[in-house]
Amino acid sequence: MKAIVTEFNSVGDILILPLFEGIDKAPNNALAGLSRTQRSLVNEALASDSFSGKVGKQLGVWTAGCQVVLIGMGKSPSDKACRDGGAKTLANLSKDHGTEITVRFTTGWSTSKMALFAEGMILRDYAFDKYQQKEDGENQGDWNLTCQASARHQSDLSAAVATSSAVATGVHLARELGNEPANVMYPEEYARRALEWAKGKANVEVEIWDYDRLQKEGMHGVVAVGKGSDRKPCMVFFRLNPGVQNNEQVPCIVGKGITFDTGGISIKPSAGMEDMKFDMHGSATVFGLFAALHASGHKGRVNGITCMAENMPSAGAYRPGDIIDTYSGKTIEVLNTDAEGRNVLADGLWKAGELNPSYIVDLATLTGACVVALGHEASGLWSNDDSLSSQIHAAGNTEDEIAWPMPLLPAFEKEMTGSKVADVQNLGKGRWGGACTAAGFLKQFVQERDGEQIPWAHLDIAGTAWGASTNAMVANGATGIHVRTLHRLITE
Repeated sequence: MKAIVTEFNSVGDILILPLFEGIDKAPNNALAGLSRTQRSLVNEALASDSFSGKVGKQLGVWTAGCQVVLIGMGKSPSDKACRDGGAKTLANLSKDHGTEITVRFTTGWSTSKMALFAEGMILRDYAFDKYQQKEDGENQGDWNLTCQASARHQSDLSAAVATSSAVATGVHLARELGNEPANVMYPEEYARRALEWAKGKANVEVEIWDYDRLQKEGMHGVVAVGKGSDRKPCMVFFRLNPGVQNNEQVPCIVGKGITFDTGGISIKPSAGMEDMKFDMHGSATVFGLFAALHASGHKGRVNGITCMAENMPSAGAYRPGDIIDTYSGKTIEVLNTDAEGRNVLADGLWKAGELNPSYIVDLATLTGACVVALGHEASGLWSNDDSLSSQIHAAGNTEDEIAWPMPLLPAFEKEMTGSKVADVQNLGKGRWGGACTAAGFLKQFVQERDGEQIPWAHLDIAGTAWGASTNAMVANGATGIHVRTLHRLITE
């Protein structure tokens, strides 16, 4: 979707009028450029009982040459209602009327609320249909969006829409990566796409550590999980603006990238296993975040690491009872091969600590226990730093990507360091608090600096990476969760 901002002039194939409750005639400029007949039809609709302006109410008015759609926004819509309103509006449009959309913001709209409505439309403009056959002429082209508002809104609204469009490129990329089937999206393919994306970008570097390099470096957390597959594991390093802030601490974002998770030897039940292609969404978010930061022109240095593997059962797969050496030097007793995400992150987190980070944030579809606790409405948030946790929580609230603070109690850590044969074990004593004990495990692989652990936060996105039916920005499949949250955290 191409999105621009103009003052009130001509209209496209579809005119969207988002209106507040109680309006019984068209506000000033709402019908500018329409014929007398068209204006009469719209005003008759507004004066009738067919359109109340309440939230969620919508009325289409057909006129020759332009489909007019009245959108009810209620009396005083929240930020969420404005963003969701834009997304739902786009979802209900048909390209049979054309692809040129004009949205007119008139009386009562603030610049920030206009920007959110437009952002909702931009974010919703994504579909994963590349593997479906299409009839001749079925491809009707891309949407083009023109947001029209009075002169005093032009500068700020244009900047906001441009930023939303840039960030949406990253969100949509993350969704695309997450939605790809595992026979297409495997560790080496993810790495290839990262290298392809970096080509021609002077301020971007992507480095790949392949299977041989991982073994040489002692990244046996990643190696162990991925060695059972013919699709061997790798680690991908993203660097934005690597030539600046060389003596400063900068953010490092780490993503779990299990491109398919059978559970390994501790194999999962078959029901729902097809969704395990989404188990790489942490790495998809990292990739999408860097695309969003680049597209929006971020000037600061940022590092990213994704730990890519496919967890498969085979004669060469790792087993329950194995003891794994990790990059940190600490050993892991494997109690369950389906608790694999924490094993790969152990190496990624320790490596992140070597990059002089101001803070580390990891994202992982880590535990079903988090979904039990929070459903599909919020990601779990654990942190060793209250300030970092508060910043992520606030950024998530602003973007309507809720990150809910969860407890990281010493008892959870003790449960994971209670192995009789290794430094840590990859499973707690029972089912209780499973998301919290997983976070306690990860904390063991956050390095110290000047006697204290580096600020670190863990986002468990198992419930929000897909299946979020209440997320108006997403029709189905991968959500691109927390690309926007982390973009806000880093840039503001």
